[in-house]
Amino acid sequence: MRIPRIYHPEPLQTNTTISLSDDAANHVGRVLRMVKGQALELFDGSNHIFSAEIIESSKKEVRVQIIDSTLDNRESPLNLHLGQVISRGEKMEFTIQKSVELGVNIITPLLSARCGVKLDSERLAKKVQQWQKIAIAACEQCGRNQIPIIREIQTLEAWCAENDGAFKVNLHPRATESINTLPASVKDVRLLIGPEGGLSAEEIAMTAKYQFTDILLGPRVLRTETTALTAIAALQVRLGDLG
Repeated sequence: MRIPRIYHPEPLQTNTTISLSDDAANHVGRVLRMVKGQALELFDGSNHIFSAEIIESSKKEVRVQIIDSTLDNRESPLNLHLGQVISRGEKMEFTIQKSVELGVNIITPLLSARCGVKLDSERLAKKVQQWQKIAIAACEQCGRNQIPIIREIQTLEAWCAENDGAFKVNLHPRATESINTLPASVKDVRLLIGPEGGLSAEEIAMTAKYQFTDILLGPRVLRTETTALTAIAALQVRLGDLG
């Protein structure tokens, strides 16, 4: 049986005893039904993994002994920030989960003119919390030991206007450049993925104002969630650690 990987939201140290978080304890104790003496692998976002053993397991609490730690860096050399216009229902969750598996470092959910999601601020804030949990679960599954950040929701222009020194990329069906033509020296990328209805002409013009480079993915029209994952995979092949 594969040893379960569990995220712990606080810094871990060897030769200490801790209680797992409520979510982790519920998963270990109720879902996996693990008991005293069984092994776990913990990570805290520090790029280390921690071997641990359950010393107490009940419906309310799971306590573990931290035995040792090992540096386990699985991060891509490409620092990738995804700006994703919010898509409907499970599409956004799917995009976040798979983007994390593919190595994205930061995800900012965006609102644009053709965004099909209309929620009040309270429900949007709950969505961000839910998406962060999805990112954590994706790290537990894929072996990453750093947790990508799900930022607060922003407007499209506010995100485009940010300047962190990254190379800015926007996908456009009439672009003449491709991911293969990007400079091989690029190590920081902001990738903009529009909504299901695409960006408006005004929004495309706005991205040009903020120095985005238009990129063509291929001859076929892709759904927004397919576009995000295809672009991320292609960027990782060209500039990161895939292939």
